[in-house]
Amino acid sequence: MSRARRAGSRDLAVAGHINVDRMLRIPRFPGPDRTVAIASSSVELGGTAANLARVAAQGGASVGLLSRLGDGFPSEFRTRLKREGIDLGGVRTIRGRLTPTCYVVEDAHGAQRTLIDQGPMEVGGSFAVPRAWLRRYAWLHVSTGPPDFQLRLAEVARADGLRVAADPAQEIFYRWSAPQVRRLLGWSEILFGNGPEIERAREMAGRGSVRALTEIVPCVIRTEGAHGVTVFSRTGVSHFPAPRPASVRSFVGAGDAFRGGFYAAFFSGEPLDRSVVAGQRAAGRWIEGVR
Repeated sequence: MSRARRAGSRDLAVAGHINVDRMLRIPRFPGPDRTVAIASSSVELGGTAANLARVAAQGGASVGLLSRLGDGFPSEFRTRLKREGIDLGGVRTIRGRLTPTCYVVEDAHGAQRTLIDQGPMEVGGSFAVPRAWLRRYAWLHVSTGPPDFQLRLAEVARADGLRVAADPAQEIFYRWSAPQVRRLLGWSEILFGNGPEIERAREMAGRGSVRALTEIVPCVIRTEGAHGVTVFSRTGVSHFPAPRPASVRSFVGAGDAFRGGFYAAFFSGEPLDRSVVAGQRAAGRWIEGVR
């Protein structure tokens, strides 16, 4: 698996969500027709692509975002992304639609319930691939978003010599069809996902085991929460135990932070195993609230 970049290229373009996260923290989830008090609430910059890009950029990678925003995206969030050195040349604002917004409820044990207004990320048929912008990058990370557009993006990226990583996240359960997943994996060198997401990818790809997925995509990185990370490749399987965070602020976005930390190390020249460990450290800091 090569990290080699073309002469003059930047590291990583990330295609996915930039969200406004409206966070509600509660002691426990109520039963039907019951009520609990809110312990705290906040409005935060979030989204799979934004979280990943921010952590990768903080670690020294050159990163760009490809996404769609709508009305109501706070100007201070855009300023923050620019200040952190993230290229927003692939971000477009679609007027007349609410910007992508997540309503996240998290209990004291880290369990989550999430509702999303996709806004302009709901459908991608009219999205144009910013080909000239994309050519500036060595790798494309395909995260959440309209599958038809994400597939067009991956196809163009491969045709233009970029490497591709697949990471449809929770949307693999309700937005992606099996033929679409197989196409994405066929263009990818890395597949990221948690346990249920990787299992879903395995089923949709028609493989009998996770290891057999590497017949299609050379490297599968499965995050397992407190149990660590397992990496499947064509040469073997490696497991990395999870470090214990010193404190817990929130688990929301920790998986994105892992990916960002992984890429920061990967593009600095670290081998795969050290990149995984760097990703775990980044996820731990995120859980602790060190942003």
